[in-house]
Amino acid sequence: MESRLERDDPPAEPLRFVADAMLGRLATWLRILGYDVEYSRGEDAALIERARASGRILLTRDTGIVRRRNAPPNLFVRSDHVSEQLRQVVQAFRLAPADPSRRRCPRCNVVVEARTKAEVFGRVPEFVWSRQDAFWGCPACGRLYWAGTHRRGMDAMIRAAIT
Repeated sequence: MESRLERDDPPAEPLRFVADAMLGRLATWLRILGYDVEYSRGEDAALIERARASGRILLTRDTGIVRRRNAPPNLFVRSDHVSEQLRQVVQAFRLAPADPSRRRCPRCNVVVEARTKAEVFGRVPEFVWSRQDAFWGCPACGRLYWAGTHRRGMDAMIRAAIT
């Protein structure tokens, strides 16, 4: 399956993506890396129009979309497994984890902001508050993030994708 990409050189601005309904977990992982990824469960025509109108690269598992003559720049994601999907996208676009100031909320795609311990007091478990010093919050959905015990697994997945 051929993908339709229009650039060979690294882009001047960070890449932005739109992922189809079959790639929700991939969208989450790309956001963790710091990339702007919209997730769409809409109809094919609306997805294509959204990608075209917003200048986003379409990530899809739908061969019907890729075969359309009017398809925007896209990448057909071959695997059903999120770790392989992430590796394919990282390699195809030569992606690297973004600067921490560009990290995004995995849930809603908004850039997260640093939070002080005082700001998160009473909003995270006491065990977490007493052992962590760095926190981030999503200004849109209010979710809070910190480098907990799950971080090792996340780092391993990211290392596997970028090496």
